Amino acid sequence: MENTSVSFYFNLTLFINIGHYRYPAFALCLLLYSFIVAANLAIICVILQESTLHEPMYIFIAFLTLNSLYGSAGFFPRFLVDLLSDTHFISRPACLTQIFVIYTYASCEMSILSIMAYDRYVAVCHPLHYHRKMSFKSVCALAFFAWVFPACNLTVSTVTMVRLPLCGTDIQRVYCASWNIVKLSCDSTAVNSVVAMLAAIIIAFVPFGFILYTYVRIIMACWKNSSEVKGKVLQSCLPHVNSFVAYSITSFTDTALSRQNLEELNPFVAVILSLEFVVIPPLLNPLVYGLKLPEIRRHVFMMFNLKLKAKKVLSRKLPESQLIHNL
Repeated sequence: MENTSVSFYFNLTLFINIGHYRYPAFALCLLLYSFIVAANLAIICVILQESTLHEPMYIFIAFLTLNSLYGSAGFFPRFLVDLLSDTHFISRPACLTQIFVIYTYASCEMSILSIMAYDRYVAVCHPLHYHRKMSFKSVCALAFFAWVFPACNLTVSTVTMVRLPLCGTDIQRVYCASWNIVKLSCDSTAVNSVVAMLAAIIIAFVPFGFILYTYVRIIMACWKNSSEVKGKVLQSCLPHVNSFVAYSITSFTDTALSRQNLEELNPFVAVILSLEFVVIPPLLNPLVYGLKLPEIRRHVFMMFNLKLKAKKVLSRKLPESQLIHNL
């Protein structure tokens, strides 16, 4: 066995020295993170405020956008600091915490998408039993499962990584990833590979298969219906399909990258591919649900119109000196 490293830090080696371009890159990423936070918060606020949206379908959308905020918070603050830094060391506790946050986000994303698929399946295939099957108690139980099961699974995985004796400190990513740490182990990684494979099957492939099954049933149920019914079903299911496809592609890319030697790739391509998994789903989800679902879109536009009107009314009532003072 090689000499075990006792370093308290990991080194994120995928960051590229871009000189003074780091400042435009920082501004762009900060703007992107601000948009992700604002857009997801807008969806959550609209769903909370409007009583007509207090239905299982919209509650699950709120869970999805809340999970996007959680995952983004686990990546962007640290990434923004690293963009302006000349060194990219991260402590082991901070690294393991980031792994826990990012991968619980990923697991919860798939769990919530699976629950949303089940919700659409019940609504289309068993409409007369929808309110009985998707009662408040059922929604709470499904939400509990979507959050607690991934958290327990990732807790076990994180504890396993903590106990690994490591013979290196270099992580070929712009954020901490579990498999990159496992590859630094001084011991054989065969057991960890088997555990990781089983976890991947449970977390990814089982929900993936369930979602495909529900949509096959939905398509079969709509096959003989009128074009109007098909249009309504498509309108309610298309945002979920878009989110599911985007998440599947980006998570597959992330998994493939973890198994590759990124030093053999073009550094810019490697960085962009690394960012897809933690950027695209949180950015896409509020756009997809905010623009595609008419109920949410209408309430979002109403919310912003009311704020603009309130500002105009306030500016007319306040004297000019008061306005200058407020500015």
